[in-house]
Amino acid sequence: MEVKATAQQIRISANKVRQVLALIRGKNASEALLVLKYTPNKAARYIEKVLKSAVANAEHNFGLDMDKLVIKEVMADQGSYMKRFRPVSQGRAHAYRHHSCHITVVVGEK
Repeated sequence: MEVKATAQQIRISANKVRQVLALIRGKNASEALLVLKYTPNKAARYIEKVLKSAVANAEHNFGLDMDKLVIKEVMADQGSYMKRFRPVSQGRAHAYRHHSCHITVVVGEK
C-alpha cells in the first residue's frame, strides 16, 4: 500500500528542492528523517514536513508501522511564478520571477 502527501506553492525553486530529494530517494522513512534533520538547506525543512505528514497519514489512516515504511517516490514539480518588476535607469523596469514548487512524497511498506 502506498500513501502520499503533498505540499503546494512552496516558495523555493524546484531545482533547489530536487538536490535534497536525491539524498533520501529509496531510503527508509526513519533514516530519511535523520538525513533531512542534519541537512543545512532550506529545502530540507519543507521536505521533512511533507515526509512527516506522509508517515503520519500511513500510521493514522492505514495502521502501517513506521519502521517498515520506505520512500517509494519523491518529486518536486514546478509551481506558478510571482512576477515582479524592479526599476532601473532611464525610467525602465526589468522583470524577475519568484519561483515556487509542489513537493510530493509517496511512502509504502517494504
